[in-house]
Amino acid sequence: MKSFKWIWGHVKIYKGKFILAMFMVLLGSAMNMVNPYISGIIVDKVISGGMKELLLKLILIMIGITVLKTVNRYVFQMIFERISQDTIFNIREDMYNKLQKLDFDFFNNTRTGDIMAKMTGDIDMIRHFVAWVIYNIFDNGTLLLFAIISMASINWKFTLIMISITPLIGYLATKMANTVRPTFSAIRDQFSKLNSVVQENISGNRVVKAFAKEEYEIQKFTKQNVAYRERNLESSRVWEKYLPVLDSLAGLFSVITILVGGFMVINGSLTMGELVMFNGLIWALNNPMRMAGWLINDVQRFIASAEKVREFLDVDPKIKNQKTNIHRDRISGYVEFCNVSFNYGDEEVLKDISFKAKPGQTVAILGPTGSGKSTLVNLICRFYEATSGEVKIDGLNIKEWDIKKLRENIAVAMQDIFLFSDTIEGNIAYGVPNADMEKIRHVASIAGADDFIVNLPEGYDTIVGERGVGLSGGQKQRIALARALLKNPSILILDDTTSAVDMETEHQIQKALKTVFTNRTNFIIAHRITSVKNADLILVIENGRIVEQGKHEELVAKKGYYHSVFVNQFGDFDNVKVKEVI
Repeated sequence: MKSFKWIWGHVKIYKGKFILAMFMVLLGSAMNMVNPYISGIIVDKVISGGMKELLLKLILIMIGITVLKTVNRYVFQMIFERISQDTIFNIREDMYNKLQKLDFDFFNNTRTGDIMAKMTGDIDMIRHFVAWVIYNIFDNGTLLLFAIISMASINWKFTLIMISITPLIGYLATKMANTVRPTFSAIRDQFSKLNSVVQENISGNRVVKAFAKEEYEIQKFTKQNVAYRERNLESSRVWEKYLPVLDSLAGLFSVITILVGGFMVINGSLTMGELVMFNGLIWALNNPMRMAGWLINDVQRFIASAEKVREFLDVDPKIKNQKTNIHRDRISGYVEFCNVSFNYGDEEVLKDISFKAKPGQTVAILGPTGSGKSTLVNLICRFYEATSGEVKIDGLNIKEWDIKKLRENIAVAMQDIFLFSDTIEGNIAYGVPNADMEKIRHVASIAGADDFIVNLPEGYDTIVGERGVGLSGGQKQRIALARALLKNPSILILDDTTSAVDMETEHQIQKALKTVFTNRTNFIIAHRITSVKNADLILVIENGRIVEQGKHEELVAKKGYYHSVFVNQFGDFDNVKVKEVI
């Protein structure tokens, strides 16, 4: 029932068109009663009664009704189709808007294939329900009602005999609905898993080919494909059990008409014309009964899909604005962590982190892989909420800031670089779409990207493949850095942004970045000492804790973890164990 109320909440926007279309369906059902009635008159009054002058008039009426019925049906079908497309357009917009509001935690715990299944297959099933199932239920219901009324007006005893099997058909149809519903949910879930396998394979096709794992991927897909087929066959077995019985019971109407109707004509309680009328109205009883199973089938599919879409739309983002927020257009860039801890599920990722940074300073964050470096800067962007402690921006709790305004003042060149299927210019200008070419080339030059971009066949107009396919890791990093710099943010976060470039190029980028670091707070995550040795504050993180902090010279003098990396590796934190020096 909730799914029906939910879809009506969207359809009622077009209530005028919907009521008009339903009235036309009702009119069409009523017109279906005319021709069988006229056929009976022709038999009784023209053929048997000799009133041949009525024949032409009756035939013209039948032709007129047929044409009118056809036009009426075409019009209301087009209205329902338009309503369905408009409804689905709005629902799809709501889903995509919701997608933009959801935080990292949702995407970390939800398969991409599941999201795509909701946005495609489930949406199409809802469209089918609005465009076809609704009016067919109403059409068949009113058709059955008009048929019973028409038959009863001719001979109510014969009508009672004709509809005597309808309770049994209704019972079986209800039983089938209850049995088939779980199978549609299973089909829907398995379709989501199948989508996920395909999506992952397409995204990771280079890895698959690099490891020559094509056969393994085929087997993995086949396993899910077989499971999807089995879920559909389970549903088909329910239809096999009930639909033949329902069809057979519906077919009994013809048998009853011939046997009982023939007997009543012989004994004179029914005229031949009335029998013809009954025979002409059989389909109006037969068709709704035959359609009952299929319509119930489609209704159950709709409910399964609608529940998934509603479930998605009901997800409440964990990161959201308070009732009153600060909407300042520009923040200064003061950042303070006060005893901040963060848990991801039951895992403690950050523990009692405290430090301060002010505009003009560069804060470097170093530590082995998995130590919590990226999580720390994610808290600055409020991608996650601190479990305990307080993150402050310009002296105010980060929760007091409007999320959109906060993030507009922060630029991030992420570790996992994503480039859109657009031109290089479009990717750099993603955060500032109206930026002129001079500014784009300026930040590209600072990021060390201008030289290789201008040497491409189409320069800045070169189309980047999906996720940056066709560019090297270093080229993608430099484009991502240029994209971050173009925002001219108050806080700049570089998450291992130069790891894929050579030492000489990195040195040139670091030197150029000094010219744009004047009035902003900068956070640099890196593994190389060369990337961070000139920072104003270096935070060394191990197992979610700050084990050392200070400037380069101070940390080297402490003869601790940082000193060990500096002396032994000159920059590779992943190859030094904390226990060796602590």
